[in-house]
Amino acid sequence: MSRTKTSVAQRPRLLKTLFNLRLEEVGPVLIAALFFFCILTALMLLRPVRDALGMERGIESVRWLFIGTALVTLTVNPLFGWLVSRLKRLQFIGATYTFFVLSLVAFWALLVFAPAAVGQRSGQVFFVWFSVFNLFVTMVFWALLADRFTSEQGKRFFALISVGGTLGAIFGPWLTSQLALPLGTPSLLLVAGGFLLLALSLAWLLVRVVPDQASSMETSAVAGFASEYERIGGGAWAGLRAVFRSRYLTGIAGYILLMTVLATFIYFTRLQMVAAVSDNMDARAEILGQIDMWTQVAVLVLQLTLTGKIIQRYGLGVALAILPIATALGFIGLAIYGSFVMLILLEATTRALQRGVTRPAREALFTVVGREDKYKAKAFVDTFIYRAGDVVGAQTEGALGRLGLAIGGLVSVVVPLALVWAVLGLWLGRAQAGQVALTGPKDEFGGLKQLVEKSVSSSVQ
Repeated sequence: MSRTKTSVAQRPRLLKTLFNLRLEEVGPVLIAALFFFCILTALMLLRPVRDALGMERGIESVRWLFIGTALVTLTVNPLFGWLVSRLKRLQFIGATYTFFVLSLVAFWALLVFAPAAVGQRSGQVFFVWFSVFNLFVTMVFWALLADRFTSEQGKRFFALISVGGTLGAIFGPWLTSQLALPLGTPSLLLVAGGFLLLALSLAWLLVRVVPDQASSMETSAVAGFASEYERIGGGAWAGLRAVFRSRYLTGIAGYILLMTVLATFIYFTRLQMVAAVSDNMDARAEILGQIDMWTQVAVLVLQLTLTGKIIQRYGLGVALAILPIATALGFIGLAIYGSFVMLILLEATTRALQRGVTRPAREALFTVVGREDKYKAKAFVDTFIYRAGDVVGAQTEGALGRLGLAIGGLVSVVVPLALVWAVLGLWLGRAQAGQVALTGPKDEFGGLKQLVEKSVSSSVQ
């Protein structure tokens, strides 16, 4: 009997040692991880279809598709802001996911009942749609997490939650390989839609399991705090205005812009080097598949071992600065050696750091801003600014190529940008720590009190 009591008493200590979790946090973390698993499974089921359709007219067409994606993203942002202003939280989350599920059903119907109508133009439409879909479904997920969990909790287990996404990113391609032949490619769209519906149900469960600030605080200062049953309010363009009025949010936007510009350099460098290695589509697919596989393995190792420890021990600033430094060193190595092995090492390292270290760290930056900014400003930054970086990176890389500059010329652009990117990451880490210092006490799961959240919003604007 005493042994049973001892083992029960040791569970919280074991959770703290292995995962840096409290016993009451295990349920919410597991739900959030499964939520992310479903999202990444759906995305990775569809990405091969997107890439195949986008490459039909060559690499140069992809650059123009990036521009189309950025314009569509900018157009969708005020509509999303309007939904956030008018609908209750679970309603606009449900509306976002339901819209994409219905879109998948529409694409499936087109492929099944009108295959003759599917051509290059339809493929380009799907490429743009998927690129917008990819950003919005993940943005809504992270916005909900930043809303439900505190800054301290985000630093402790956002990386652990990201493991669920990595497992989904591994499971999605495997599921595609198992189902593509027996079911056919169109049916994969319905499978992805099913995972999105499951993700929506998990979002509902997460909101129910993790208490809201308003339900767990009784002080008059927080009496008006918006719960999931209330509208966030504000205008459709509030997110855009908030980003340009707040130095803190502008800094986050700048960080993501630089990150996507340099990631796009890597993306097009990979396409060109893979194209140079072989002109056989199957051989290229095998090479790209190997890169993806080793990248996911590296991400999983980082998430299970180093990510949480880096953020906890060195802070968000160092965690945000690691990726810029690694990117600069990788490009220098690629310029010196110019080997395909070096490209694989560069891409696997940067993508692993981006998803295993940088993503949890930059999502923790949003835990200290107001609720409206967590959804509207975050939507603008994570979608339009992200895609704007794609456009700038694609056009810059193309211009350097047309000027006859090889990888050495690209390095002369990458290294200065990476240094600015690293300095900005360090500044954001200090700024976030400064906002945390202003927040005062927090309840266990809800986040920040209304009075404190208002003061933080005004201080960063």
